[in-house]
Amino acid sequence: QVQLVESGGGLVHPGGSLRLSCAASGSTFVINTMGWYRQAPGKQRELVASITRVGSTNYADSVKGRFTISRDNAKNTVFLQMSSQKPEDTAVYFCNAVQGLMNYWGKGTLVTVSS
Repeated sequence: QVQLVESGGGLVHPGGSLRLSCAASGSTFVINTMGWYRQAPGKQRELVASITRVGSTNYADSVKGRFTISRDNAKNTVFLQMSSQKPEDTAVYFCNAVQGLMNYWGKGTLVTVSS
């Protein structure tokens, strides 16, 4: 079992920046892909960004050039640096980890972009 705990959410003004962190604990042996998903009110959960253990990244078109995902394998932590934020980035952001055939999720952290 892997437990994921997100932190760093909150209120940010349009154009501002916020950094999310997600720490994995438990049986963290060979966690492959880690990533961030988000779910806005009334919408489906969607992929924001993901990163493999060797550092290959994938981003949603809506965040390319604004968000950066990174990872510290030694600390089993994944980060999401969000810049130039827009009101449409408002959502609950969930951390995800893939270990073999298992998919793990954090409880989510709310990000609100508003003036």
